[in-house]
Amino acid sequence: MAEVRGTFDPKFDSVREQLEKNLDVGDDVGASVAVFYRGEPVVDIWGGYQDVEKTIEWQSDTLVNVWSTTKTMTFLVALMLADRGELDFHEQVATYWPEFAAGGKSSIEVRHVMGHTAGLSGFGERIEPEDLADWDRCVGILARQEPWWTPGSASGYHALTQGYLVGEIVRRITGTTIGHFFKSEVADVLGADFYIGLPESEEDRVSMVIAPPPLDIANVPHDSITFRTFSSPPLDATTPQHRWWRAAEIPAANGHGNARSVAQVQQIIANRGEANGHRFYSEKTGESIFETQANGVDLALGTETHFGMGYGLSSSTVPIGPRACYWGGYGGSLIAMDQDSGLTVAYMMNLMRGSLTDDTRGATLALCAALSSLG
Repeated sequence: MAEVRGTFDPKFDSVREQLEKNLDVGDDVGASVAVFYRGEPVVDIWGGYQDVEKTIEWQSDTLVNVWSTTKTMTFLVALMLADRGELDFHEQVATYWPEFAAGGKSSIEVRHVMGHTAGLSGFGERIEPEDLADWDRCVGILARQEPWWTPGSASGYHALTQGYLVGEIVRRITGTTIGHFFKSEVADVLGADFYIGLPESEEDRVSMVIAPPPLDIANVPHDSITFRTFSSPPLDATTPQHRWWRAAEIPAANGHGNARSVAQVQQIIANRGEANGHRFYSEKTGESIFETQANGVDLALGTETHFGMGYGLSSSTVPIGPRACYWGGYGGSLIAMDQDSGLTVAYMMNLMRGSLTDDTRGATLALCAALSSLG
């Protein structure tokens, strides 16, 4: 039997049992799960190994690249700036970032960027993976290019570009990078062990993700939104093995943390703007999370997706509560929050699955937590 360590309320023992099962049958190599219920930590567990050879045990403070779960941290920053009156989701992006108006983009609003409807789901110029560490180059490309579809008409998952778009808006408003803003205004306030741009001092705690086979898009039409989104640069799950990736600020994809730290931060959403006695935004500002920005088949993912202001909302493919939201990362990481139940569930792991959307490990753990909260 796999050893699952940490602490948990006996009421939520099914969550521990599920993680233990995942580790026993090989669905996970190393992972952590955290649950906050009505502002209190009720599950903080971990188990397995940091490496595929299973020689280094996963520890309480092990960090891992959580991929697009990082996006939820950028959404929170945007909510905070909106609450301060410094950012308006219904204002044109060019108001904050004048160069962005090029290429016929003057009418694109911040909400289009938040909801993946801006028509900029990929880079219009060919770039290599290492170019993702060059902030000025990435935002310069996005500022110059034309939208790939009519902004606001449909979503097309902005897999990597959303982080640069939101991040540059934040930089223009605050004068600092989104990684630094997040650290000083959120992570340090809550004592959350999460980084957008990993300091070298934390390197010895990192579990490298175990990459799945590359996404097969060779037979996807080259003029399709899917191909254009995921081909420049090619999505390569081995990239986090490089220090340049971990050190850079790639706010849509390279956050490093664990279930505890992700849940510590995102419980703010479940608690309607508050955590640990700190208010990060008003309840009124938080209502914008549930404003539908797109609801239908996503042009890049090819699946039905319901986007609110950044976060994913309930849909036929992800049936969650009316006051619940979520997002996850390439390979399987997941964070879900429900305001009605006050529940926050986070699952972070190193063994990646190949699909961007078809992985039930996190959803099963979230269901266990939800059912336990009712008992």
